[in-house]
Amino acid sequence: MRIAVTGSSGLIGSALCASLEGDGHDVVRVVRSGGRPGTVRWDIDAGTVDATGLEGLDGVVHLAGEGIASGRFSEDHKRAVLESRTKGTALLSRTLAELDARPPVLLSGSAIGYYGDRGDEELVETSPPGEGFLPEVCVAWERETSAAEAAGVRVAHLRTGVVLSADGGALGKQLLPFKLGLGGKAGKGDQWLPWISLEDHVRAMRFLLTADVQGPVNLTAPNPVRNVEFVRTLGAVLGRPTVIPIPGFARKLPLGVGPLVDNLLFSSSRVLPQVLTDAGFTWHHDQLEDALRSLLDRPAA
Repeated sequence: MRIAVTGSSGLIGSALCASLEGDGHDVVRVVRSGGRPGTVRWDIDAGTVDATGLEGLDGVVHLAGEGIASGRFSEDHKRAVLESRTKGTALLSRTLAELDARPPVLLSGSAIGYYGDRGDEELVETSPPGEGFLPEVCVAWERETSAAEAAGVRVAHLRTGVVLSADGGALGKQLLPFKLGLGGKAGKGDQWLPWISLEDHVRAMRFLLTADVQGPVNLTAPNPVRNVEFVRTLGAVLGRPTVIPIPGFARKLPLGVGPLVDNLLFSSSRVLPQVLTDAGFTWHHDQLEDALRSLLDRPAA
């Protein structure tokens, strides 16, 4: 296959590109500074794409967007998070719709932030959006694929959970304090954490490139865990104590940090991957301890 990927330098995008190329597929990286072989240049702010490089593709995976945790959760950062997703998705969607040889499928990034803070409620793809900034971003983000959908492109929205990798993301940031024995639950620890291993996230995207699936797809493992269980399991895998909690008042910290802490650590979303399950996808890592031991190369005793 010949697959275009935006966000190809990120944690998920780089793993996807390596997986596809490792199996002999041709990856076209959509980048801000093109000119190298195998790349297509785009400029989101200018609203331009080298569309000729996207003709005749077998699929597009759109992962580009400003990182939620890449800066203080200020108004400027929130605007960058929203606009990097909506403008980029709209530009790509319009461009694909106008091609002579359109790709049959677009996998477009989204996130479990769509559901917001929902306590113990079980959330599947048909559940309504939550309230707050992140749900609003995800709703607007997903809406911007409409041009491609109207042109007959099969669109799947990748509602990504917490992706576990030793090389980055949420787990990568937690490893050092946990190894130092400084890990602990966030608040009461009863909030749900929908997780997925990086390997399974990549496998799910590759599955969706050819599966007859469209609309929202929760990219999470089938067994979400509560924060306290995640903390205890990670501590056990690392052989370290987990007795230093993150106090609940951390969600009210000043300087724009509080809302970010609130969304990433204290929000509860019991998300289940109903669409992937019904489509016949199988996980390599469906249990948290097995996933962490594999990722961290810590076999069971």
